[in-house]
Amino acid sequence: MRIKVLTVTDCPNARPTLERVTAALDGREARVELIEVPDEAGAARLGMYGSPTVLIDGTDPFSPPRAVPSLSCRLYRNADGNVSGVPDETALRKALAGAAAPMHSPEASHCCTPQPDALDVVGRAGRGRRAPAERGLRRVHQQATRFPKIP
Repeated sequence: MRIKVLTVTDCPNARPTLERVTAALDGREARVELIEVPDEAGAARLGMYGSPTVLIDGTDPFSPPRAVPSLSCRLYRNADGNVSGVPDETALRKALAGAAAPMHSPEASHCCTPQPDALDVVGRAGRGRRAPAERGLRRVHQQATRFPKIP
């Protein structure tokens, strides 16, 4: 198994993420690398969706749907709904178990499937203020929350 932790320079969550990955491995053999990504082109090439990004055998098990590669900070949501700059150790263990499982195993197909918008802390899943863009809902939200002009 090969694990890469992609990060920007001086990311405060890089070392804690490496420590969590090591703890989640629980003695299993794996090649773990810390890679500093210098620019947007490198982020796109390597598949970095914020710093730190954990790639297990080239796949990001925590990547939300429609994610765009970037050099931004990354937030992870744990099972309790709390947000952290490092992935949850339990989630890492599941992702690592899924990577080690045979591809035809039903366990492998369901272990790391992200929920739609589960990690979107700006949008509705994070109780943010951005309305969804699909099906014109953002426009409806804007009209409903617009204050009437007082004469």
